[in-house]
Amino acid sequence: MKFDKLVRDRIPEIIAKGGKRAITHVAEPEEYEKRLREKLKEESAEFYASGRVEELADTLEVIYAICEAKGIPFARLEDIRKKKAQERGPFSKRIVLDGIE
Repeated sequence: MKFDKLVRDRIPEIIAKGGKRAITHVAEPEEYEKRLREKLKEESAEFYASGRVEELADTLEVIYAICEAKGIPFARLEDIRKKKAQERGPFSKRIVLDGIE
């Protein structure tokens, strides 16, 4: 069976416990960043389709990994989020823009 996707660190171990052998390689930095973007898209789509909090947690895990790979402290990302929320507002009022006249 072929997958060709980034997986969590313990997945090969879990596969081995099931009596099978995982064929893997360690991604170089450029490939890793590309694979993380693909994984973000995948996890976001899974959350979009299911609405399950577990999928949202997977999305957050990918965001943490992207921050680490790019050397961005998660606190900096949170600061940017807060600044944007302060300047433009969060999404808490559930406003839908239908158009502009």
